[in-house]
Amino acid sequence: MEMILNALNPSQCEAVEHIDGPMLILAGAGSGKTKTLTTRLAYLVGEVGIDPANTLTLTFTNKAAAQMRERALQLMPSRVSYPPLLCTFHKFGLLFLKFHIEKLGRSNAFVIIDSDDKKRLIRTIAKTLKIDLNISFIASEISKYKNSILSAQIVLEKAELADYKKVAMIYVEYQKNIEENNLVDFDDLLMLTYKILHDNEDLRKQISHKYQYIMVDEYQDTNELQFRLLELLSSTHNNLCVVGDDDQSIYGWRGANIRNILEFADNFDSCKTVKLEINYRSTIPILEAANSLIEHNSTRLGKTLSSHKGKGNKVQLLHSLDESMESRSIAYEIDKLIKEGVAPDEIAVLYRINALSRSLEEGFNKAGLAFKLIGGMRFYERAEIKDLISYLRVFSNPHDDFSFIRIINKPKRGIGKASIDKLTKASFDAGLSLYGYISKMINAEVENIMTKKVFTALEHLVKSIQILQDSIEEGLEDFISLFEENIQLKDHYTSLVDGMDRLLNIDEFYGYFREAVLQNPELSLDTFLNDISLQSDQDQIEEDAITIMSVHASKGLEFEHLFVIGLEEEFFPLLGEGCNMEEERRLGYVAITRAKSYLTLSYVDSRFYKGRRKMIQKSRFLGEAGLIQDTSLKITKTSSYKKGDLVKHKIFGIGRVQSANKSGREYKLLINFGGNKKEILSSFVQSI
Repeated sequence: MEMILNALNPSQCEAVEHIDGPMLILAGAGSGKTKTLTTRLAYLVGEVGIDPANTLTLTFTNKAAAQMRERALQLMPSRVSYPPLLCTFHKFGLLFLKFHIEKLGRSNAFVIIDSDDKKRLIRTIAKTLKIDLNISFIASEISKYKNSILSAQIVLEKAELADYKKVAMIYVEYQKNIEENNLVDFDDLLMLTYKILHDNEDLRKQISHKYQYIMVDEYQDTNELQFRLLELLSSTHNNLCVVGDDDQSIYGWRGANIRNILEFADNFDSCKTVKLEINYRSTIPILEAANSLIEHNSTRLGKTLSSHKGKGNKVQLLHSLDESMESRSIAYEIDKLIKEGVAPDEIAVLYRINALSRSLEEGFNKAGLAFKLIGGMRFYERAEIKDLISYLRVFSNPHDDFSFIRIINKPKRGIGKASIDKLTKASFDAGLSLYGYISKMINAEVENIMTKKVFTALEHLVKSIQILQDSIEEGLEDFISLFEENIQLKDHYTSLVDGMDRLLNIDEFYGYFREAVLQNPELSLDTFLNDISLQSDQDQIEEDAITIMSVHASKGLEFEHLFVIGLEEEFFPLLGEGCNMEEERRLGYVAITRAKSYLTLSYVDSRFYKGRRKMIQKSRFLGEAGLIQDTSLKITKTSSYKKGDLVKHKIFGIGRVQSANKSGREYKLLINFGGNKKEILSSFVQSI
């Protein structure tokens, strides 16, 4: 153990040797948090003599749990007869419920339902209640309620808007159904565990006493329910050690609550805080950019990473006219690196918005570069893009039954599976394509076998197809506008949980189509579809390939050579309603700190935006990271202030905050306006 401790830096050692009482290990990117956590577990068991059965270490993924368990066991003495419990939050909930669910009057022979089972049940309930809402939206809302510890009855009582009242009604019936059938969904694993511990004091004390030393990885990603559960589990001893990085909290949209880590010291008395600020991954120029960027956030505990690797190449900026030139330039640079002997799996390209992968995929395919897409589907494999392509194939050949079946009920037209099956059989018996049979049925040349509602929907669909086919004969210049006007495919995706991403993908496709027509006014639909097929039929290569992925998917990974594209306003940072600029900045910080030695940040002058080409400004993050001299000040609303923040006042102009003190719901700021110091309330200024 002495040799193991000697391999740690002073801060890591301090964290490992702290035994009793709450501790927050504020671990910067690449600072060896996993090493610190597993060494502390080994220290408690192998050096202090804590029984492994009295420890509990919680993570977020099975992969992380398996890796940490293996590393911890390697550090422990061989005399440890059984391993400590190291698992995900949900695995812990499952183990707990197997022993204690009878406290809720239920059998431990419960069955866990997956997300598909959950949606099927919700769909059945919605149909019974005659509620027409998007199933994914309902499932997501129910999940949010459970992770906020809100019962179905409370939600029903408090719901105000009509759609949310409907969701609440479904939630009530859904919960009743799964309880009657002794089912448990993913969120119940934690919610029911919390309920049992909360309502049974003796059991709570017993479980808390059993797990005397609790550790949590990636604490910045915990939600309200997980925080409350940890409070109960540590209630008798407060020996709770959490490891995380507030600067890498990027899952607010998924329910993660950054306040859990920001307020940890306030929630747990006598908390010890240890900062791990030595970064073992990146060179000085990369960390300088990351530090400079994240310092613009007000809501953070504060730390500054220093590089163990030392000097390195400066961060490169790649400026292109548009996304096609950008992808060609990056493909050229990567091809050069590979020819120089760099392993493809040490190269990655990141983006903030999934739709940006299309131009990359196209550029890499043309350059013959093997790549793998992590954390998502290739552009042409996404459901909404397949729907669009199926529509185009139907316009080109309406007798393509495969494509026609895909689009017949997208957007929803009330044409169910039973109707489609009936039509398919009738068309087969008549020796006609589906479209051919439906056309004859509409023209009364064959018997109408549909209800009036379905018949009307089919009549409207066939009419729309004919209108669009006629427009294609006149040219493709205005085709997209006419298509959206007649089909309104976007409406089908707007209400989905990930609707924004899907709409951006649709807009990217529309823009790509318009650009292709602009470049070749004589372009035929068949030629366009053939080009698409060549793009989408590339083999999926998993080994020895360049990695392309979203910034979200890159968290926890590292690459020797890293390219980040789309460093423009509205793309990175993403702007608009619901956008959290501080979380966008944390995403930028995560992206930069994935790079080990070489980092290139790319921006363009124009890019497709909402289906049309648009001139765009380079990202404010380039200026905030100290990589360009940015004289254009961007105004950002913020809820908190700190010394050094730049602010703008409508009378006094731009000034720098000297001090910030909480005053009720806002801040009293001492601001230096070019030597003229004023005390002003924060509601009268804007952050820059």
